Parts: sequence; structure tokens; C-alpha cells
Amino acid sequence: MLKVVIVEDEPLTRQGLVLAVDWAAMDCLVVGEAADGLQGLSVIRETQPDFVLTDVKMPRMDGVEMIAQLKKEECRAEFIILTAFSDFEYAHSALKLGVADYLLKPYENDSELEAAVQKIRQRLIERTSQNTEPALFRFNLEKGTKSKYIEEAIAYIRSHYAEEITVGACAEAISLSEGYLSRLFKKETGYTFNGYLAAYRIHVAMRLLRDHHMKVYEVAPLVGYLDTNYFSTLFKKSVGISPSEYQDRCL
Repeated sequence: MLKVVIVEDEPLTRQGLVLAVDWAAMDCLVVGEAADGLQGLSVIRETQPDFVLTDVKMPRMDGVEMIAQLKKEECRAEFIILTAFSDFEYAHSALKLGVADYLLKPYENDSELEAAVQKIRQRLIERTSQNTEPALFRFNLEKGTKSKYIEEAIAYIRSHYAEEITVGACAEAISLSEGYLSRLFKKETGYTFNGYLAAYRIHVAMRLLRDHHMKVYEVAPLVGYLDTNYFSTLFKKSVGISPSEYQDRCL
């Protein structure tokens, strides 16, 4: 379910957007509302929404300023802007900030909003995929780019990631001392052994979760985590969303 914040200075319009729109039908939940951009900053920072529906012209801080400030803070939310036709040129500056879509006021058509939400849902899925690429690149090391020992250690991880493996067990398997393997692994891959193992497990979990027939509690032990809650916490820390949210977005 996507979390939404509404930022609109006209009270009746804001209440209409919060209460009259069938957000549940779009698998969305309004988690906050604000009367201007300044208040919007506070609400968005606190609630961490997936997307924000915001007016452009507002007192104290307008929508464009708010979006620009949030972008500077590396806010991960997407944005849909509301604009009157007469203000479209003003709203155009918001489009340059990479907003997902815009809707013309007075807002009347749920189908337009639903299309905008679907666009955001797709952008979030693509962004999740892109965020994993740097880690995934390291899982496809070409022959000869790393030492023989690191290639063997990575092969060991790929074969045993579902088990309770340690750097000591891996070092013994490839006939190295634990200390030497730890130093070499960090130097050659940029990861600690345990960090690489955790990243690879999450990589495999993401692939398994794309099969919507599998439950989170079924995936966790398949990638080496008997504690589903711990797996979910680690997944969210690595990917930015929970395993169930990731699975929903893939659907």
C-alpha cells in the first residue's frame, strides 16, 4: 500500500482530496495533510510517504519551493502537482524538478489520478531495481578480475548462502587463514565477508519475492534467515521497503 501526503492550502479542496477520493481502491493510504509547503516539509519528513499530491501556489512556501527543498534533502517521495490552467507556466518549473505528473484544477476525475498513481507505482519499482544494481554488479565478477581465492570465496557463498556460514568456514574450505581471507575479501570486493553474504542473500530474496506465490516467511529460510522478523528488518534496511511492500510493487 502506497503512503500519500496531501498538501493544499484551500481547506475544502484538501478535505475533498483526503475524504472523497477512493484511495483504498488505488491501494493507497493518506498518512498526512498540510496547508502549505512549510507545513508540508514537516509532515513529509515525519511520515516518509511514497508520494505527495501538492498544490503549486500556497502561502509561506509554495509547492515548487517545497519540492526543491525535499530534493536537496534526498527525499525519496514522488510528486504529483495540482495546478490551475492559468498557473501552468509556473507549474512548469516543478516539472523540471522531476515530478511524476500534474493534474489540472478543479480536480474532478479519479481516472486521471489513478493513471498518475500507476505511473508512480511503476517508477518506484524501477527505482528499487536501479538501487540494487551497484551491489548486483559485484555478483558478476569476470574471470581474472579478482584473485583466485576471492573467486573461490564468492563461489562458496553462492553455494552455501542458505546455510549458517561464517568467514572461518569459508577460509577453511579454500585453505586460507580466516584473518587473511577477511582482509583480502575487503580489499578486493569493497565488502566485508558478512556484508557481501547479507547483500547476496537479499539479492536472491528479491528474485524469490517476485514470485507472488511465495510468502515472506517462506523466503526467509531459503536465504539463510530462520527469524522472519530479522530478515524483514534487514531487507528494509538494504532495499528501502519491506519484503511485502516490494512484493506488492512487483505485482
